[in-house]
Amino acid sequence: MRSMIVIAVSLCAAIGACAAEKGQEDVAVKLAGSAEIQREYLRQEPFIRRAFVASVDGRWIGNAVCYGPHRDGQSPDGASPTREELLEDLKIMSGHWKMFRMYGSRGATETVLQIIRDEGLGLRVVVGAWVETEMREDEEGQVVERFPEAVINNRAEVETAIRLANEYPRIVAAVTVGNETHVSWSFHKVRTPTLVNYIRQVRAQTDVPVSTADVSSYWAKPESKALADEMDFIVTHIYAMWNKQSLDDAMAWTQEQYALNVERHRDHRFVIGEAGWATVKHNEGEQATLIVGEAGENSQQQFHRDFTAWVTENQIPNFFFEAFDENWKGGEHPNEVEKHWGLFNADRTPKQALREGADR
Repeated sequence: MRSMIVIAVSLCAAIGACAAEKGQEDVAVKLAGSAEIQREYLRQEPFIRRAFVASVDGRWIGNAVCYGPHRDGQSPDGASPTREELLEDLKIMSGHWKMFRMYGSRGATETVLQIIRDEGLGLRVVVGAWVETEMREDEEGQVVERFPEAVINNRAEVETAIRLANEYPRIVAAVTVGNETHVSWSFHKVRTPTLVNYIRQVRAQTDVPVSTADVSSYWAKPESKALADEMDFIVTHIYAMWNKQSLDDAMAWTQEQYALNVERHRDHRFVIGEAGWATVKHNEGEQATLIVGEAGENSQQQFHRDFTAWVTENQIPNFFFEAFDENWKGGEHPNEVEKHWGLFNADRTPKQALREGADR
């Protein structure tokens, strides 16, 4: 936080200044109490990559899905889903997939893991640790602002992911630290040294494979090597729909982007962490110009069928985006595209891709 000089011209102003100072002291105390996580973690040598296993007892489970648990009226910063709602979701998903990924380690994630264990659902989960911007830099790379609350939250996410991976070793398949933190348009950018240190920490304190997730255009760049070399596998997001591709061209473009990523990082295993096709889009904003492919259930069904056939034939582990529509996302307009990537509607009824039996 930037420090401020407060001139107490009234009792209210004085009280406000004291409250602000107290808040900064609280943050400082919390940070001091997390000294263990502030340490610099060294790269493990020799660096032996851990395998991301997309099978159970020889059975392929690599056709997986992304899962956001929040229903209508719920959000990460608001009301949370109940245990009964989570159980319903897991039973629905288990009929189509045997593995899924979540994006944060706190909130509903631990309850999800408990339910899988208690109900014997036999599902595997890639647990995410959601990390956000800890500092802002100017064009010359000088730090001009720090965000201590983000540091606290990031450390809590990482610590919780580590604990869950160790407490649920038969369920947690891997941990991803950060999601789209390096792409140019990210709203939660994290410096490479910061992210690398978190990745090293998770690798040092767990036995699971560890990665971070970002878009295919980032992994195609030479500068992505420094980050890639710290990970056990690479999670890439490939969105033909967001990149001005028609439905007819979508799979060829997806395959090309994947090949470019593999070519850049030949000694890494790749997992497609997100790919999908939305069923509704708004006619305003970036989505109106960047998305030229037709949104709709028929289009989603075709992309889902073609994508599934390709990744299955080539045994590419993948997480289709996503299981359920999430109406808390995006802007207020009901047609905002971010709300409509699910293979199920927000009310948990299946869309056409699954309704007609073309599931994974």
